[in-house]
Amino acid sequence: MNGIRFIKTSEITKSVAELCVRANTCINADIRAALVKSRETEDSPAAANVLEMLLENADIAEAEKLAVCQDTGMAVVFVKIGSDVHVCGDISGAINEGVRQGYKNGYFRNSIVRDPVDRVNTGDNTPAVIYYDIVPGRGLEISLMAKGFGSENMSAVKMLEPSAGIGKIEDFIVQTVASAGANPCPPVIIGVGIGGTMDKAALMAKQALMRDIGSVNSEKFWADCEERLLENINLLNIGPAGYGGKTSALAVHILKYPTHIAGLPVAVNIGCHASRHKTVVL
Repeated sequence: MNGIRFIKTSEITKSVAELCVRANTCINADIRAALVKSRETEDSPAAANVLEMLLENADIAEAEKLAVCQDTGMAVVFVKIGSDVHVCGDISGAINEGVRQGYKNGYFRNSIVRDPVDRVNTGDNTPAVIYYDIVPGRGLEISLMAKGFGSENMSAVKMLEPSAGIGKIEDFIVQTVASAGANPCPPVIIGVGIGGTMDKAALMAKQALMRDIGSVNSEKFWADCEERLLENINLLNIGPAGYGGKTSALAVHILKYPTHIAGLPVAVNIGCHASRHKTVVL
């Protein structure tokens, strides 16, 4: 046994601040590759032109350390903390301080209000939404998603009847994207959570957005479902920025979980074309 590993909150704060800047200024390699591929295969000149502009915008943002989008999102943080790790202090406080510093250092827009009704801005983009998962070992992994609300507002949860079957599940997912139209800044990435409870399905849908584009679901049934959904969504002719074309979505990713005999929760969380997220392991 290696014993307990101690991690200072200052390390966490520094790492989260860096994640905020990186997530908001540098799109991930898998997303860039998907945009490039879509530009090369897009039949619509208008759609191809939009994809070219999205890539140019991403290049400028990374080179100049500027935000990819003016909506720099609400910080959603997923923490996997080893059972043999002891954080020396308040980990949630350290994460929020990292968000505070990162958004200040990056000159990013502060978008968080202290109360859903009085709408007074907190002035530093905190608090973040934080999820913890205790895992075996001595590691600490922090993943940060800068979730813009153009896409978040288009997300949905539905409690289907248990007998609905895969057909009605797919219909709900496609209809959710169709209703969203151009609002979530397509081409989108679609995270889907199926099973558990209402809140578990919604959480899985957001976690599914973290999966690399091009990765294949480990279960053939769900891999086939993802492929079929992507094909049907791209037939909607929404296209990049809503200009039409065959590139309405870059990927559909599904996570599932056991559920109650009387329920079938399905959640759809839509990510914009940049789908900003980064991970660090301490």
